[in-house]
Amino acid sequence: MESIQIRSFREQDFDHVHQLNQQEGWEGLVQHNEETLCAWINSEPALVAVDDSGELVGYLRGLTDGTTTLYICELLVKESCRKQGIAEQLVRTAHECYPNARVDMLATESSEGYYSHTGYRSFYGFRKAAEEM
Repeated sequence: MESIQIRSFREQDFDHVHQLNQQEGWEGLVQHNEETLCAWINSEPALVAVDDSGELVGYLRGLTDGTTTLYICELLVKESCRKQGIAEQLVRTAHECYPNARVDMLATESSEGYYSHTGYRSFYGFRKAAEEM
């Protein structure tokens, strides 16, 4: 496994984030490109995982109140780089910034097994899209 560096998101990283979203089929984020960039700029924590060659291979975008809750909005690792602990490094790095906060995140059906396997419990919630309000 290559060495992975976790660092803060920079605006010039966004094209690579956008490519990862496209590869994953996250069409909402892809279609709303400008809004997605705005979300990144205004999020904390916003982290990227970069390999030895400088390639962005994963990311985490979160929101927090700094004390009680660290909400992971998006967590994505390039498919060919999965099962190497990169997602875990991203979450751990984010949580180290807010060590007393609980970690909440949404999961897709395809990622549910990963989160259950790594000790996350499911929780119940509701959602409406902006256009439904």
